[in-house]
Amino acid sequence: MTDTQTSHGPALESPFIDLLGVELVKAIDGESEVRLPLGDAHLNTWGIAHGGVTMTLLDAALAIAARSVAGDGIGVVTVEMKVNFMQPGRGELRGYGRVLHRSTTMAYCEGEVRDSEGHFVAKALGTFKYMKRLAVGRDVVKQKLRSDPQATPGPSDA
Repeated sequence: MTDTQTSHGPALESPFIDLLGVELVKAIDGESEVRLPLGDAHLNTWGIAHGGVTMTLLDAALAIAARSVAGDGIGVVTVEMKVNFMQPGRGELRGYGRVLHRSTTMAYCEGEVRDSEGHFVAKALGTFKYMKRLAVGRDVVKQKLRSDPQATPGPSDA
């Protein structure tokens, strides 16, 4: 088992996802399940799950499903994702992801979120690109990712 795998498949390994409190339930053979017990910080002004929280849960579920069929040292980045909201999310949210099609470089996935009563909250379709995982957080990687401080926005003069 590698550092990117758990007994269920890929680990979450995302500080943002950890901050939200998302928990991995299952990730194996192109399918995933994640859960999020909603707290006050997850709610919008109407006291229901914020749409961004629901979208993030879907993004995590789909990406984890895609990673569950990738090799060691391979991660995914979201290329695009479409979400349809069906009804407000309350209680505990569960996100489910499934790989519909995979090529050597991309995965096309679908997923849904249901609340603690089993109500259908949202549906998503997304495309994910397989990439070699970077050693994020190391000084060398930060140096490579840093933009040119002399650069100016807009088209180049060339």
